[in-house]
Amino acid sequence: LYNKFLFLFLSSQKMQDNEIAHLFTSLCISSKRKSPAIASIETLYECVKRSQATTLVGLSNELKKAIEIMLNTNYSYTAVSSASELFMRFISLTTLDKPDQDFSDCVKVLLERGQIFLCRVAASRQKIASLCRSFIRNGSKVMVHARSCVVLRALCQAAEDGKQLEVFITESKPSNGGNDFYDCLRQAGIQYMQITDSSIGYFMENIDFVLVGAEGVVESGGIINKIGTLTIAICAKAMNKPFYVLVESIKFVKSYPLTQSDLTQHFTKSCEKLSEHPRVDYTPAKYITLLFTDLGILTPTAVSDELIKLYL
Repeated sequence: LYNKFLFLFLSSQKMQDNEIAHLFTSLCISSKRKSPAIASIETLYECVKRSQATTLVGLSNELKKAIEIMLNTNYSYTAVSSASELFMRFISLTTLDKPDQDFSDCVKVLLERGQIFLCRVAASRQKIASLCRSFIRNGSKVMVHARSCVVLRALCQAAEDGKQLEVFITESKPSNGGNDFYDCLRQAGIQYMQITDSSIGYFMENIDFVLVGAEGVVESGGIINKIGTLTIAICAKAMNKPFYVLVESIKFVKSYPLTQSDLTQHFTKSCEKLSEHPRVDYTPAKYITLLFTDLGILTPTAVSDELIKLYL
């Protein structure tokens, strides 16, 4: 599948800084169902293919530079940083397997590992959607917030299974992610209602559970996600509604915020800095019922163990 990517830059020359930024943003824009995390991995893979480095140190420096460029775009800092780091760790294990091999052979193995990693990531959404099947029942009333490709896949899977759903979509200001979400649901033939962010409490008592994605899952089991997620989680907790998070393991990030003030400016602000309104907030683990991941269904307390395994 990933051999068929239509990258804009097919030259064998090393990618320049502006090409990296252009490729990454083009991948994000080209498909509403492609997350910045996946786009960052595809961009790094292309950087490896076109690298003219002659040593592993040189290649590593090129990839670190590419990551820095992607982090300075207006896409999710959390998702890009975690996905990029896990990709780097996964492909670089080849240097430990055969430390004496030629550099050209090493690059071939790096590309093979990169392809394996991309395939794993590509399959993760469907795996998560399958795990949700028994939780999303016929006639369920679901509240969603912001646009999440994983949540969308789970809802579409339920619809394909013949289940009738009623989805309440928040506006998700200031990003207006709800607009993109209901366009996708309409195409899938799923019944939906768009609600204002301020009416969450009014509608909460009528729904069965909340489904959200995440830009990052931190060591405590909490999540970093679009602004307003914390508000919904608190409201769901107060009304005894399950709050489920659907997220790929590539978004597990080595961070341990305790309060909103612990989120660095990289996480909360847009690079354009046109507004001081934060883009994301931190939802503590105590408000989360379960996390559905490609590693399985996890309680928030189990996240730290899985995160340690990923980063070993």
